[in-house]
Amino acid sequence: MNPRKLDKYFTRILYGMSFLIIAILASLLLYILVRGIPHLSIDFLTTPAKSYEAGGGIGIQLFNSLCLLLITMLISFPISLGAGIYLSEYARKHWVTDAVRITIEILSSLPSIVVGLFGFLVFVVQMGYGFSIISGAMALTVFNLPMMTRNVEEALRSVHFTQREAGLSLGLSRWETVLYVVVPESLPGMITGVILASGRIFGEAAALIYTAGQSAPAINWSSWNPMSISSPLCIFRQAETLAVHIWKVNSEGITPDGDTVSACASAVLILVVLFFNFCARFIGKRLHRKLTSA
Repeated sequence: MNPRKLDKYFTRILYGMSFLIIAILASLLLYILVRGIPHLSIDFLTTPAKSYEAGGGIGIQLFNSLCLLLITMLISFPISLGAGIYLSEYARKHWVTDAVRITIEILSSLPSIVVGLFGFLVFVVQMGYGFSIISGAMALTVFNLPMMTRNVEEALRSVHFTQREAGLSLGLSRWETVLYVVVPESLPGMITGVILASGRIFGEAAALIYTAGQSAPAINWSSWNPMSISSPLCIFRQAETLAVHIWKVNSEGITPDGDTVSACASAVLILVVLFFNFCARFIGKRLHRKLTSA
């Protein structure tokens, strides 16, 4: 066969496969959004859920998801930043660093249900935190840390070595070069990875079923005592998240309007995850232009 015709033939196959993947993804998203968006309202986003009667919302579950996301990122980002800087800038080629990288690869491929069971045994049972926000945040840190560490390392490695040489030639120490030259240059890639990881955390369910719990106790919004179990600031209360609530509504079948609640909650979850992805692209591009004048 003529090489040009063969090239066109395989190019069309690749285009067809790409179109098929996009069509499948678009159909799934449209199906979820079309079912859920018509029923969305401010009341649904702010009112508490109801188990045995119709008309409940996702207010507490949505707050719990955002709270877990914030606490998880506060724990995991500093650790992943330090680990990424060490692996990229200071670690020598050695069997120990090779073992660390292999461990990171293995941990990043663990199923979330396994991380949830690990979190249940360690944080809920052994450490005595019980089903709580802090148990869920620690489990999500274990789940999210390998991916964020790899993202930070890759973002730092993408900075050209001449940037480091320029900093050292100006009299900066190695640590100052990393802090004032390398990290700012790699910041867009880091932030993009953080936002994408936030979307992954926000949509996680399996790991939180065994750690954060499957109930959402009423919150007293006027209580600012972090040790009170009804306070929004308490990290030791049970916290059913939005993704867990969707699973629970569909599995138990005790809510009269469960199909509507599930469809609306799924639409909100998809919209938030899409928002995280679009923010990652937008902020990453803006920061890259600002820091590099490109």
